[in-house]
Amino acid sequence: MKTLLINPVLNKEIKLRLRSLKSFMGILFYLATLGLVAIGFIYLTMMNSQAGYIRPEESRMMFMVLSMVQLALILFMTPGLTAGVISGERERQTLSMLLTTEQSSTSIILSKLVSSVAFLFLMISASLPLYSIVFLYGGVSPGVLLGTFGLYVITIITIGSIGILFSTLLKKTIVSMIATYGVALFLTAGTGFLTIFTMSAILMGNQTNPAPYFMIMSNPAFVLMTVFEPNIADEFVMRTGIELPFWISFVITFLVIAAISLWISIAKLRPNMRPAGRGRKKDA
Repeated sequence: MKTLLINPVLNKEIKLRLRSLKSFMGILFYLATLGLVAIGFIYLTMMNSQAGYIRPEESRMMFMVLSMVQLALILFMTPGLTAGVISGERERQTLSMLLTTEQSSTSIILSKLVSSVAFLFLMISASLPLYSIVFLYGGVSPGVLLGTFGLYVITIITIGSIGILFSTLLKKTIVSMIATYGVALFLTAGTGFLTIFTMSAILMGNQTNPAPYFMIMSNPAFVLMTVFEPNIADEFVMRTGIELPFWISFVITFLVIAAISLWISIAKLRPNMRPAGRGRKKDA
């Protein structure tokens, strides 16, 4: 395990990413966007409030808005950071050199994933001070904050694994990036549309149907809403008849998707190569 996580590939990727001016500018604009959303929300709330202050209910709404904006930024940035890690090496004609090193396919894939998501973890960690504004006005418990950031971590790892999968299978970075964005869009807008359509059919038929549950359980935006509003989950329990909490289904589904994506990426990184030991046995 030590050789998988501490190796020259990982060290090089992290050093190059953190030494780049673009990385620090990205963090700056990321925090500036969230800060403007928080300040704008406070300004509009106080302007429309007759009392001139923010109530805990409004602070809770600000937390929901910040969390949704941050989730959207994560879904937008993760494919851009992971969908070109292997295809970019192929386009620069450095992949062959990387494959001739002593690093295993597992080590290379995991190093690319860790170096990419570590930068995103740094960004969401840097946004924690902004959430202190919410706790200043009250209305949000620490458990909700931990659940929100836990959902961010699972989403980053899974979307990042999908990006590495397409980067390994597809030769062009732009194609793999489009494919990753397409999957991310389907997991949010696509599953939401299908769920609304099937829920409408349930209301017309006046019967329970488990199909919407399985469609929406992989939607990070919806699962995040159930963290804020448990009543939404109760409504789905009544309509679908499934009482398993959405966050459990979400974690299991996304971890399975991430594991399958990484397994395929590792298997396809060296498709025409085989271990030297097998060749020696056949020759013998």
